[in-house]
Amino acid sequence: MCMWISLYYLAFYVVMSGLFALSIYSLMRTVNPYEPDYQDQLKSPGVTLRPDIYGDRGLQIYYNVSDNKTWEGLMTTLQTFLTAYTPAAQHLNINCTSDTYFFQDTFDGPNKTKLSCKFTSDMLQNCSGITDPTFGFPEGKPCFIIKMNRIINFLPGNGTAPRVNCTYVDDESQLLEVDYYPVNGTFNLHYFPYYGKKAQPSYSNPLVAVKFLNITRNVEHRIVCKVIGAGIIFDNVHDPYEGKVEFKLKIED
Repeated sequence: MCMWISLYYLAFYVVMSGLFALSIYSLMRTVNPYEPDYQDQLKSPGVTLRPDIYGDRGLQIYYNVSDNKTWEGLMTTLQTFLTAYTPAAQHLNINCTSDTYFFQDTFDGPNKTKLSCKFTSDMLQNCSGITDPTFGFPEGKPCFIIKMNRIINFLPGNGTAPRVNCTYVDDESQLLEVDYYPVNGTFNLHYFPYYGKKAQPSYSNPLVAVKFLNITRNVEHRIVCKVIGAGIIFDNVHDPYEGKVEFKLKIED
């Protein structure tokens, strides 16, 4: 009797295990390994800032031009961040010259991946850390780097390259002198669409650097940098970092 009961349970668990394995196999056959089935929560990209120093109420960058200890950490943050954008780090990516979307129907990259366009730190010119390793902090003309988060198959700008625009929060009519790098502060369209980490393992987000030229000393300023372009939302009250990044900046002497 015990033998028949044991055989019954053995057969029962074998059948159940087989059904479970079959259901998992069937599910995996329907999953696209390159693209999530559901990504409706991300219709517009978030925007981040480097260096990213957070205070009690969001991003706060305070430093004293006369005290290098207050800005050396900011400089180091940018230097570390840009190590991913050296020519050596970008060696798997290709030089792209077109100003249009880079659509890819085939996997022409190494190991059956899609190609990715190079973005190297020298494209940030005066904010690359090459000509000025201090990024302008001791001059009171600091550089900051703006990055859009990735969304698979997102096509920003509707054929026109999205651009960064920085203004004062409280008074947009007050002139904020800014140099943008690359020219005009644009994200070139050939970096889009992004096909996902599995399809583009060497992909690097394009960057825009902003260099503030006329920040009044010893005054706290609230600055917002928005990404302007079709399909990019920056007025979502529920997500303060969607399409824009806002921060406080105070430069003391």
